[in-house]
Amino acid sequence: MASIPNYQLLLASTSTMPGERFLAYLSDALPPLFGTAKTITFIPYARPSGMSWDSYTRHARQTLAPMGYHVRGIHQWDDPLIALQESEAFFTGGGNTFALVNSLHEYGLMEALAHRLAAGIPYLGCSAGTNIAGQNMQTTNDMPVVYPPSFETMGILPFNINAHYTEAVIPHHQGETRMGRIQEFQAFHPIPVLGLVEGSWLRVTGPSIKLEGNGQAKLFNPGQPPEFIDQIPFYAG
Repeated sequence: MASIPNYQLLLASTSTMPGERFLAYLSDALPPLFGTAKTITFIPYARPSGMSWDSYTRHARQTLAPMGYHVRGIHQWDDPLIALQESEAFFTGGGNTFALVNSLHEYGLMEALAHRLAAGIPYLGCSAGTNIAGQNMQTTNDMPVVYPPSFETMGILPFNINAHYTEAVIPHHQGETRMGRIQEFQAFHPIPVLGLVEGSWLRVTGPSIKLEGNGQAKLFNPGQPPEFIDQIPFYAG
């Protein structure tokens, strides 16, 4: 009999709300997530434009230090696989999902990270760091700046994530809407997709998935009309 995963995850649409500091809107949700963990291993592989892995890690460290956490970048270990085995908590920041997935596959970390999270190691993901909890990364909004050896991700969620989901209409814009892009994906891949609106996040506890924050998310189930939901009709693992 397969063991039930002991996930302790917070998967957010974004790391920063407009006009706020990095992670400010998540500050009350982090202590329950990280529990007794005091050292967080930061995975900076999705680094935003203009930032090195070191500077991105420093940014995370400066934000989390006042909360009582020490942050060390996974790239600062001699062996990132050993970092996965020895770490007591993880945080994967946002940026470019192609870059993140490429590095995780290149270093052989994708499956290993999924195993550690199933064992109950706390994990915070924002944007790209949330995308990798889904079945694959093919509903990211990012440009393919690199070509990963595989689009497959950790497969913790039985659906894909579209972070920063919006239905805003730009005047005179002739390109596809976000909804249209997701429906294009589903024409080739019959996988459910959850559009996470800014300010919302998923709390995954064991196999349970709850929508928290501002509670705004749109579910795209293949063959069904998309709808905004307040409860997640799926289980993790």
